Amino acid sequence: MTKTNRTRLAALIVVLALSAACWAQKAPVTDAIAKAYGLDSFNQVEQIRYTWTADAFHLSRSWLWNTKTGQVSYESKDKEGKPVKLTYNRSQLDREPAMVKSEIDPAFINDQYWVLFPFHLVWDTSAKVEDTGEHKLPLGKGSARRIVVTYPSEGGYTPGDTWELFVGPDNRIKVWSWHRASAPKATGTWAWEDHKKAGPLLIALDHRGILFSPPTAGAKPFPSPKPTRIVFSDVAVKLVGSNDWIKPQ
Repeated sequence: MTKTNRTRLAALIVVLALSAACWAQKAPVTDAIAKAYGLDSFNQVEQIRYTWTADAFHLSRSWLWNTKTGQVSYESKDKEGKPVKLTYNRSQLDREPAMVKSEIDPAFINDQYWVLFPFHLVWDTSAKVEDTGEHKLPLGKGSARRIVVTYPSEGGYTPGDTWELFVGPDNRIKVWSWHRASAPKATGTWAWEDHKKAGPLLIALDHRGILFSPPTAGAKPFPSPKPTRIVFSDVAVKLVGSNDWIKPQ
């Protein structure tokens, strides 16, 4: 082995060692939070339904998601207030109309992250996760463990976004803050409240907080900061092999 090859091999070993160390640090943090919300039992869930409502924007969207087939049913209203209902399959987005790909599916991902973000800590392997230790809560009193999740600058509907999770000793999210990469001034902070179990899943049904700027470029301006509340209603899950819907308790 030449000196050059030995140098390259040594460098590779260092990179692999650092990667292993980062994963070892990330896994316990992400796994503990995801498991607290029921990740280990997610394979028992066949369907999830919920209505996502943002009161400050008079916006409400209802979803029914088959986790096994990828089929999504959507109900809401268009910009003129007319009812919109449609069903599509996320595994066949390339066959769907432009509206589904540019508006409906991004909305589905947005709302689903509010419900299942703890699971995405494990599912989204490309995201960078940092445990920064104890920090003061950005909303309310007290402190909590601060976990920073940063997404890659490419891929997904909102690449480069960063989330700060403030997690309690029970591994439940107390507060989260969002920072949009494509619009640096677009930030928001919300509490995660009213945790209840729907079957094996733990879901935070109420999120009160503040949005500091428009969520998308070109959106209609509003006073900043703007108090916002994200609420989930008509939440239920259906387990594999069952016809019964299980509501939060």
